[in-house]
Amino acid sequence: MTGIAHQASCVAIEGRAVLIEGAAGSGKSSLALALIDRGAALVGDDGVLLDRAGDGLVARPHPNTRGLIEVRNLGLIALPAMDGAPVALVLVLDEAAPRFVEAAEWVERAGLSLPCLRLWPGSPVLPLRAELALARYGVSGG
Repeated sequence: MTGIAHQASCVAIEGRAVLIEGAAGSGKSSLALALIDRGAALVGDDGVLLDRAGDGLVARPHPNTRGLIEVRNLGLIALPAMDGAPVALVLVLDEAAPRFVEAAEWVERAGLSLPCLRLWPGSPVLPLRAELALARYGVSGG
């Protein structure tokens, strides 16, 4: 197994990966599933591998869970998974997320700084917020 194991769900939107982090039960898999329904591709659910690639970071499926996503009340469901995508943004599902931000905060993952936004997980338009966050704050090259 190469790369650094990282607990997060991850989808790629138009080729750019979004790491979805948060406490257990916060809705990481549900957000990933909703984004997949809107056209995103699964990279990994509840765990990915992070590899440095030049100045960026690539998320890859963890071999133990590749192609599986947990769908609450249904169990593990098999879906196609991408081999990897450059990480453009970290989203943290957080009940205490600020109502308004002027800029993304920056966090370190696998030794690299990435833009990060905290999103309130109870929003009925959470997938749309995630897409808008990527468009506004995501790094272009990953």
